[in-house]
Amino acid sequence: MKNLSRLLLVAVLLFGMSATNAQDKNNPWAFGIGVNAVDPYPVGEDMPQGDYFDEFFNVDDHWNILPFVSTVSLSRYLSDGFIFSATGSLNRISKFGSIADPITGRETTNRVDNLTYFAIDGRVSYSFMELINSKTFEPYLGVGGGYTWLDDIGAGTLNGSLGFRYWLSEKVGVDVQSTYKHSFEDYLPKHFQHAVGVTFKFGGTDTDGDGIYDNEDACPEEAGLEIFNGCPDSDGDGIQDSKDDCPNEAGLAEFNGCPDTDGDGVMDKDDKCPTVAGLKSLMGCPDADGDGVADGDDNCPNEAGPAANNGCPWPDTDGDGVLDKDDKCPNEAGLVELDGCPQIKPSAEVVKSLNTYARDILFDTGKATFKTETDKVLQAMVTIFKEYPKAEFSIDGHTDSTGSKATNQRLSERRANAVRDYLIANGISADRLTATGYGEDKPIADNRTRAGREENRRVEVNLKN
Repeated sequence: MKNLSRLLLVAVLLFGMSATNAQDKNNPWAFGIGVNAVDPYPVGEDMPQGDYFDEFFNVDDHWNILPFVSTVSLSRYLSDGFIFSATGSLNRISKFGSIADPITGRETTNRVDNLTYFAIDGRVSYSFMELINSKTFEPYLGVGGGYTWLDDIGAGTLNGSLGFRYWLSEKVGVDVQSTYKHSFEDYLPKHFQHAVGVTFKFGGTDTDGDGIYDNEDACPEEAGLEIFNGCPDSDGDGIQDSKDDCPNEAGLAEFNGCPDTDGDGVMDKDDKCPTVAGLKSLMGCPDADGDGVADGDDNCPNEAGPAANNGCPWPDTDGDGVLDKDDKCPNEAGLVELDGCPQIKPSAEVVKSLNTYARDILFDTGKATFKTETDKVLQAMVTIFKEYPKAEFSIDGHTDSTGSKATNQRLSERRANAVRDYLIANGISADRLTATGYGEDKPIADNRTRAGREENRRVEVNLKN
């Protein structure tokens, strides 16, 4: 029987180690430490043991626990939810079931002499984590065998386990399990061994050999760099290939890894002059004269000129600052605002005509409002003003001597401004017009006569130099 026990242990260990060739890429190894408790009571034997699962959780009376780390395990994840584990555990047995008090008949804990307990076990378990679709809770069932020594006597066991792991993070979890150990020798009692501990995952597969495990490698089949989670940077410019628009040419981050040889801010692939610094607006080509025409297309590269003239300047024959192509009077110096033509001032006859109209402007008595029939007169004046768009005029208001001088002054100013406002409202630039009131100070006739006073009540238009 002793040889059978040992053969069983070897067979279980060999099965587990040979099955570990199938690898899980997500941290196939796990290391665990914890505390174990040995309970020989609830295993279906007579006194000092008891029925199966009787008082299963009676920690005080039946469980033997060492108050320090007493279990160490190493696990290898197999395929399809299977895990192989090798565990070593140590304990002291001082409680061995229950006995009846010969006097009272009451059951009390059966105390024994601190027997040394040591076990080495192998187990294949199945994880239900994927089956229940959980990312943190992992229940499992396991079967296996081992060899247990009680003091100096050892025997093989066939083991069945039930437990769960709760993963606090991707690599760290709490492991709680209970194992029934069935002995093949009479001198080693059947018993339960419970354990609780911490499990740490580690290891993995590195397909591309870049030192980063596949489960943490964003590019598991291409050797890469740790800073890029295992993805490559072929041109060594600090930008991983998947984000590099030019993965085989070292470039700049601002251009997604593409180069700018001449440093003009235009990447080479978009630069028509990649070896000569130029302007972005000209696709990287230079413009020495700053006329907006690239030097390669400029017939006058050192003299600014328009693209329509191939980069050469237009002539200005009359030197008035208006190019011949825009000059309506190319052989006569003029004004820019008159498209190169000289300013034409209205003649004295025209000014006289304006004043003839101005004399016909009629105001309401003592007011600066126009009488209805005056509108035609004012419109005729507007027409003349528009014929001379650059000429400047003064609008002068005058009164007779009737009334106070202050009243007449105010009235003349209001009437002169009324005419100016009308002209402005009808399209004449305000910059061309000024309005001045002279009151009764500049009569042109005798204020003592009715006819003279009528002549003195007037508006005059004068051409400004």
